[in-house]
Amino acid sequence: MDRLFAITDVKKALNLSGFDAFQAQMKMTPASRASQRPPDRTGEVRLGGVLLLLYYKNDELHLVLTRRRDDLNSHAGQMSFPGGRREVGETMLLTALRETEEEIGVGSGTLEVLGQLATLYIPPSDFEVHPYVAWHNDGGQPGFLPNSDEVAEIIEVPLRSFFDPSMRGEEPWDFRGHSIMVPFYRAGKYKVWGATAMMISELVERLYVVSSEAAIR
Repeated sequence: MDRLFAITDVKKALNLSGFDAFQAQMKMTPASRASQRPPDRTGEVRLGGVLLLLYYKNDELHLVLTRRRDDLNSHAGQMSFPGGRREVGETMLLTALRETEEEIGVGSGTLEVLGQLATLYIPPSDFEVHPYVAWHNDGGQPGFLPNSDEVAEIIEVPLRSFFDPSMRGEEPWDFRGHSIMVPFYRAGKYKVWGATAMMISELVERLYVVSSEAAIR
């Protein structure tokens, strides 16, 4: 499915008028997950930026994921996009680009930012995440240099795999003694769930709309 989409299609998908990003994210949202910060939660919400990085590898459009180290304090061992907490004076986009360079060694000078996905809230870490989508601007595979302090592994996933229904699953997981149904994408031997899966779902649903409009024309 990847060759059905050019980068111009991704740009169109990120700028759709009237698109319901919340419903797109909900397709991969774990049951009982709060979509907004509780009004009685104390302190200030933490702000962060992440980057969904697209590029071609073996003539297929790919998306890069990282597997976080198992000994980290937050989201240990989980699949994620490069990103992190905003520093003083940064825009969210600058945060996403800085973190991408720090985590996987891909500098902003090699990237073209295509657009932005909807902001989402991550309850366990009290983060408001601002996701951006970028294109490695020579079209080829970036030279990754993972930061071993944070990244256990870089996972390169063909974008078309996220459109394959057989690559989606849902199963009950135990969270602090409660069984919760969790939808996920399969990425090799790993499962991509939570906020990362929700962002992927929004991108996929946006591209579905673009492909449907193209088919009608």
